[in-house]
Amino acid sequence: MSSPQQRSSDDGRVVIGPAFKADAPAQYARLRALGPIHPAEFGPGLKGWVVVGHDLAKEALTHPALLKDSRPAADTLAAAGYVLHDASAGFGRQMLAADPPDHTRLRRLVSSAFTPRRTALLGPHIEQIANGLIDAMPTAGELDLVEAFNAPIPVTVIAELLGVPEEHRDDFRQWSSHALQIASPQHRTALAALRDLLTDLIGRKRHDPQDDLLSALVAAHDENDDRLSEQELLGTAMLLIVAGHETTVNLLGTAVLALLRRPDQLRLLRDKPELTAGAVEEFLRFDTPVEHATNRYAAADLELGGVPIPRGGIVAVALGSAAHDTPQAEDHDPAVLDVTRPNARHVSFGHGIHHCLGAPLARLEATIALRTLLARVPELELAVPADSLTWIGSGFMRGVLSLPVRYSRR
Repeated sequence: MSSPQQRSSDDGRVVIGPAFKADAPAQYARLRALGPIHPAEFGPGLKGWVVVGHDLAKEALTHPALLKDSRPAADTLAAAGYVLHDASAGFGRQMLAADPPDHTRLRRLVSSAFTPRRTALLGPHIEQIANGLIDAMPTAGELDLVEAFNAPIPVTVIAELLGVPEEHRDDFRQWSSHALQIASPQHRTALAALRDLLTDLIGRKRHDPQDDLLSALVAAHDENDDRLSEQELLGTAMLLIVAGHETTVNLLGTAVLALLRRPDQLRLLRDKPELTAGAVEEFLRFDTPVEHATNRYAAADLELGGVPIPRGGIVAVALGSAAHDTPQAEDHDPAVLDVTRPNARHVSFGHGIHHCLGAPLARLEATIALRTLLARVPELELAVPADSLTWIGSGFMRGVLSLPVRYSRR
């Protein structure tokens, strides 16, 4: 099957839609060859610029006039059907959509739960979850690795951290997936369902607090709502439950797929499991699970990479593209998967004040999951042609929706 061609809108902008996303690495490679920044269309009527070069990506992610405050782009967003400053829309008020000092205040409330030191304590439990999932598989056959293994590990971990009852976890997984796909027919329904369930859960934590992160957030609001408003409480809970696992689900999917396409790298990682932690950095670099960062909005007229961006201009930073444009040693081709790469530089978790809070947890989950999978599943191969896999078609995540495999396990 040939790769889909890069499509342009009537005014020459790159259209970042399903066809583009299905072939994102090749599409971004073409753009990088032409320059570090390009006019783009992210959806019907939603126009802006996409940054594809590494150095310019880091500049954009820390630019003092490129903010998360969307008010300068109000007319553009409204014309494209987006509702501004409505707590019932999107993920509501939370740190990913905030600038300092609100961002600083919101991030501080949850940062202690995701430090590398506290995250490392979860290692034995994550390994137990991974082994339990493999134990539950038939000894051989075919299955969807996303649903049987990749998704349940991070869903279980973040749900336990937040205090989400076990009976709701399958719902959270399905709703989170649709909530991040803005072009999905189920997008708005999934957001509403997530919001309703978390609103109910917050009410229950208020009357019967437990030793979990959501109870702590409820207490922070109830003790002093200047620290956390009711809308911010709900928005933060939604962000944590969704962002707290979707990145790892997609990281595991793209990592396993990359290995199945490169049997030599698969054998190497099986033979040398001590390479796994470093290999995770390579998987993050090679095919990042977050294709582009959430939008920035120009608070004033500015210039980026020699391109004038007017006030209200929308800028998206293609994290995956930037990872293929990082300075690498000459004998380490960035277009090639190399699980022994000594310096897999990337910005897959962002850069600057919005660097992913859950990065240590995602790294740990991926390392343990891959090491366990390769040790206990000695035979693993795709059950369908690689070019028949369905990729996430909209939004800022990158990953396969399912990963059918044939396997045998120990």
